[in-house]
Amino acid sequence: MLSASELCAQARSNVKEIDVHELNRKTAEGVRVIDVREPGEYAAGHIHRAVNMPRGVLEMQLHQHPDVAGYDDSLARLAAEPLYLICRSGGRSALAAESLQRMGFDKVISVAGGMEAWDQAKYAQVTGQGGV
Repeated sequence: MLSASELCAQARSNVKEIDVHELNRKTAEGVRVIDVREPGEYAAGHIHRAVNMPRGVLEMQLHQHPDVAGYDDSLARLAAEPLYLICRSGGRSALAAESLQRMGFDKVISVAGGMEAWDQAKYAQVTGQGGV
């Protein structure tokens, strides 16, 4: 049996991760960020332009991402560019990144430390609902 923390550590070893400082630089370039936390967590504070798709439904809702919704090849369009995943601490985003890799995404990146690290770095956040 693996504990949740062991499972997350295993996922982290299988995915690419960046820190919040690198993500902060990249958000200025307009990269796609998906926040995989629950809607209440997201509403309390999230990265500007991040789309909320909770971890539990991510794979089923991914084709509805606002940048690609309505296209027959929506997943291929998402996969063509890097996709950054963030959660509270980096565990759920690593698990989500691992799952998306199994779906064929090869440019998916988990944000180490998640929104806790983002908050500690004092980077800007917005509040309120959003997402898909």
